[in-house]
Amino acid sequence: MRTRTHAPKPVAGTAPADPTDPPVAHRNPGGGRHHAARRGRVRRRGGTRGTDRPWMDVRDLWTEALAGVLARPVRSALTTLGTVLGITTLVITIGVSATAGNQIVGRFDALTATSVTVVVPPPPRSADPVPLVDWSGVDAVRRLAGVDSAAAIADSQQTASVQVRANDVVAPGDVTGRTMAVLAASPTLPAAVRGRMTAGRFFDEGDITRHERVAVLGDQAARLLGINSVQNSPAVFLRGQSYTVIGILGGAEREQQISTAVILPPTTATDQLGLGAVTRVLINTALGAAQQVARQAPIALAPGAEDALTVTAPPDLTKARKGVQGDVNGLFLVLGLVSLVVGAIGIANVTLVTVMERIGEIGLRRALGASRRQVAGQFLVESTTIGLLGGVVGAVLGMVVVVAVSAVKDWTPVLDVRLALGAPVAGALVGLLAGLYPSLRAAHMEPVDALRS
Repeated sequence: MRTRTHAPKPVAGTAPADPTDPPVAHRNPGGGRHHAARRGRVRRRGGTRGTDRPWMDVRDLWTEALAGVLARPVRSALTTLGTVLGITTLVITIGVSATAGNQIVGRFDALTATSVTVVVPPPPRSADPVPLVDWSGVDAVRRLAGVDSAAAIADSQQTASVQVRANDVVAPGDVTGRTMAVLAASPTLPAAVRGRMTAGRFFDEGDITRHERVAVLGDQAARLLGINSVQNSPAVFLRGQSYTVIGILGGAEREQQISTAVILPPTTATDQLGLGAVTRVLINTALGAAQQVARQAPIALAPGAEDALTVTAPPDLTKARKGVQGDVNGLFLVLGLVSLVVGAIGIANVTLVTVMERIGEIGLRRALGASRRQVAGQFLVESTTIGLLGGVVGAVLGMVVVVAVSAVKDWTPVLDVRLALGAPVAGALVGLLAGLYPSLRAAHMEPVDALRS
């Protein structure tokens, strides 16, 4: 400890007023100074002469505090462990929540944020109704920038429940008929619904041009009708007409009701069932292009009548990402703050116990000239040092855990640099706040009482 004192020349034979007063510096006739304290320094406040409060150099304060921390390494390590756990939990919760939120938004982007649906109203009732959207309009949509795939679908209330049979033989007690939806679609439907052909093929432009009576079944519809293969050209019967099954469509991620439907070429559906008007257009876009395509698709499908079409587009990705991450971060942040408060309570308890155990040391320092400010500063620096060490170790452990969890889950870790830099600061602040009461209690101890205890 360094002290700085300056006092008038004492009168010979006069004893110090109190044993706790700071040492007095004597000026010898040669002009030099003899200090009672070995490393004392003189500080003048406001240019006035007289006795100033002794003060401790910042380096000496840090040295004394570090020595106090290292004097009891096991206790200091256990005290630091509370802050380490709190900071680690805080970093893990925020890091994992940000990573999980990004993963959730990524999945949302892949499945939903690239899907646009255009709903076409039915044509007006007239002798020769003209549909708003023609089947060839899908080609114009596919030429738009950002469109990956598109397909048109035609359905109606009359064909939503049609009796479908796997053969035309009606045997007593043998249930071969099922009620299913029948719809017409363009040849690009498998890509538009993100499905795949599990058997056979989908009808093409040649089948549409020739008005072929062929059909493609959804995978669930095929299972209900007992059709597992198309090698023997099975047939299904709709309203007394047979249709050759040429393929089975499965794995549809969009329009999942297609899995239980019978799909016909547009020309065949128009001839046999009257399904000639397009009712929906399914569009898949590149990531980030959904909003632009949603504005342009109605114009490409029905120039001059685009206001009559209804477009369903996903919300803006930026708002969705902020919303998901904000909700997840808010939940986990509360858990991290609770852990941090627990660590602060641990530091406060151990620092208070340390103060009570070092009453004799505090009394001795006060008797040798240490001020209340110096005593309080020493214990504050000790608790702040413990919090800082806990913050550094906790930040490192937290980031390691976040990276490990991301590697196990095959996620992309999201680590905020501000979090890594702010965790040690947060630990130091927790240590500072936790050491306030113990430091003030140590500073208000009277030297005589402390020495007697």
